[in-house]
Amino acid sequence: MNNKMGSKYSIFADKIQSKQAVVGVIGLGYVGLPLAIEAVNNGFFTIGFDNNIDKINSLNQRKSYISDMLSNDIATALESERFIATNQFERLQQADIIVICVPTPLNVDGSPNISYIEDAVIQIQRYMTKDTLLILESTTYPGTTREVIYPMIEQHSYTVGEDCFIAYSPERIDPGNQHFNVKNTPKVVGGLTTSCTWLARLFYENALQTQVHCVSTPEVAEMEKLLENTFRQVNIALINELSKVCHAMNIDIWEVVDAAATKPYGFMRFTPGPGVGGHCIPIDPKYLLWIGQQYGVHTSLIDTADKVNASMPQFIVYRLANYLNMLHKQLAGATLVVIGVAYKPNVDDVRESPALAIIQLLKNMNCNIQIVDPFMTDIPTVLLTPELVQQADGVLILTNHSNIDYEIIDIHANFIFDTRQTNYLFQNENYYKL
Repeated sequence: MNNKMGSKYSIFADKIQSKQAVVGVIGLGYVGLPLAIEAVNNGFFTIGFDNNIDKINSLNQRKSYISDMLSNDIATALESERFIATNQFERLQQADIIVICVPTPLNVDGSPNISYIEDAVIQIQRYMTKDTLLILESTTYPGTTREVIYPMIEQHSYTVGEDCFIAYSPERIDPGNQHFNVKNTPKVVGGLTTSCTWLARLFYENALQTQVHCVSTPEVAEMEKLLENTFRQVNIALINELSKVCHAMNIDIWEVVDAAATKPYGFMRFTPGPGVGGHCIPIDPKYLLWIGQQYGVHTSLIDTADKVNASMPQFIVYRLANYLNMLHKQLAGATLVVIGVAYKPNVDDVRESPALAIIQLLKNMNCNIQIVDPFMTDIPTVLLTPELVQQADGVLILTNHSNIDYEIIDIHANFIFDTRQTNYLFQNENYYKL
């Protein structure tokens, strides 16, 4: 490959392989911070950029603000003198490799909001030097790398594939996952040219020490990311819709799923829940829905799956009201202990959490809500005590964190509605599950 690319690429490749290339990571959230720290751990001098001064101050005080990153990891990176956290974007001129890891939310109308990407590229335009590798990791619609980033960079007299290099590599971060992380999850890379792909592959192989799968274009890599999360959205919707049918027929959906999961081929286990949350599943399929519309294709399955999952909070409230009625109680004005508001167990992330929608529906019915979630710092919560549980009309488990004392709930609750099939053998006679 070196002979084909010529001496210029060989020099850049040698710089990466010798760990002399300086890495810049824009966006120090759930995606960017683990990437930056792992690059440091593998010998690269890394500069982390973020507009949020609170994040910068926290990092410089050796404190982590995400659940998957220990403060000790931050301290070790700083002590190595290979990591700097800053909001001074002029330091981008020091970077040989710049990775964009900024949020990509939705606009009010459900269309993609790539303003954070555009803002990052504007900063890169100001300070980038020649022979820089630029990689976008933020989830987006197919075409963003070529149609948005490429023209903005080209305006400054750069020739992509010759004196600058642009590629897309989708992030694959799953907060709270104890088995897979940035170090052992394979990367997908698609560059605007062969040389762009080659250099991006080389960077990830050295910075993350992980496998890299190369694809032919950025569009393939962008679409691949949307497929990953749309696959989950659609299959979760299938199980959530089936849970409604099973409830109507008095069939245990969890037993059905357990039975189906015994098949060693042709079936993948998905489970029902109060809805979908996080930075991926509720958002990314809408990017695919939107891009399909731009090309005159209505992705009806994706649209339906989104609506099914969005209907689950109302279904939970409906079930909750029925169970309280069985105990001769009314949902309106009820006192309820809610266990968990994070979108998934054992994280502090509430982005798009269905628990928030359920809590709001309950508040609209004048319910008195007491939230128990030991992972939360920004949301008012209370300690789980026997008195708290005894005085409530019921307990609603929306997120099954592993550090909750479920025995207190089991012994003292008047009624339990478990939307997650918590890993605890409840004996309470008024225990119900989704």
